Amino acid sequence: MKTYLVTGAAGFIGANYLKYILAKHEDIRVVVLDALTYAGNLGTIVADLDNERCFFVKGDICDRQLADQLFAEYRFDYVVNFAAESHVDRSIENPQLFLITNILGTQNLLDAARRAWVTGKDAQGYPTWQKGVRFHQVSTDEVYGSLGEEGYFTETTPLCPHSPYSASKTSADMVVMAYHDTYKMPVTITRCSNNYGPYHFPEKLIPLIIKNIVEGKKLPVYGDGSNVRDWLYVEDHCKAIDLVVRKGTKGEVYNVGGHNEKTNLEIVKLTIATIRRLLTEKPEYREVLKHKQKEDRGEISIDWIDENLITFVKDRLGHDQRYAIDPTKISSELGWSPETRFEEGIVKTIEWYLNNQIWVEEVTSGDYQKYYERMYGKK
Repeated sequence: MKTYLVTGAAGFIGANYLKYILAKHEDIRVVVLDALTYAGNLGTIVADLDNERCFFVKGDICDRQLADQLFAEYRFDYVVNFAAESHVDRSIENPQLFLITNILGTQNLLDAARRAWVTGKDAQGYPTWQKGVRFHQVSTDEVYGSLGEEGYFTETTPLCPHSPYSASKTSADMVVMAYHDTYKMPVTITRCSNNYGPYHFPEKLIPLIIKNIVEGKKLPVYGDGSNVRDWLYVEDHCKAIDLVVRKGTKGEVYNVGGHNEKTNLEIVKLTIATIRRLLTEKPEYREVLKHKQKEDRGEISIDWIDENLITFVKDRLGHDQRYAIDPTKISSELGWSPETRFEEGIVKTIEWYLNNQIWVEEVTSGDYQKYYERMYGKK
């Protein structure tokens, strides 16, 4: 039986990954380490925490004593590090928090793994490692910076981050690779394009648009909405991570992209149109529009759900124009490819949010509302 430490698994991608590996692999157990900050919601994974195959520990990846204690108690085979401060706008407001968590937290986990997994030294003086262990770092395409109208990020694209968030992730990636080069530590890194799907925190574009339509609010779009992103359905990403952790070559980086390039404005318009279509085809979904009054015939009007809801807000500082990933390496070496077309994934995503309004209300209460007003309240 393999034992995983999955950090940040109460967050969006981490939670989806946790659910995926528990369903796919019967012969594993997983320890979740999560600080439950603004993007971590224990309710997302509470049903998975059976204290037999899946355990939860609340804690900070920067806590050395806790990390050492967990390695000693559970004797991990794999570490999959999702834990990170991850929202670009928040990094602009408080860069230091991102540097502490994303860089020093990653380094702390690496050191804990090194202390637990090193079994001796080889003839050249390099550490020898426990057989079968792996430290996997979950990264982002934002480490590459911005593309022009053509071309794609490959694993050899120079790193050129433009925000405090992407700079912190870039630094973490470099520390991970430094541990491989210096200590021969068995590491891998994946860099993904924009994820979407269930359990996505509603300060991100797609769930924010869905939430605002449900609440009858305007839909904020940065700048003129021309920024291009490559969108990847989160379950496809989880499948890629699972492959790399188990079969990827040590010391290698794998780009994970969805072949779904769209401008932010396209995404917003498509989300509006899809929500309206779903509410037309399945009138029962209209009940989530609690701010709207029923008409005389007993139905809730959806005539107002159109592109007039879009409002353009001041652009983000240092906003990268275009991201696009070339996943040739992971496809050719490990046989992975994205399975979910965006037009299918967006329907599954919207229906999940319409069916899980209690979850949305839980994660968007309190401090989130103050943050939302601060970020999007003024043009």
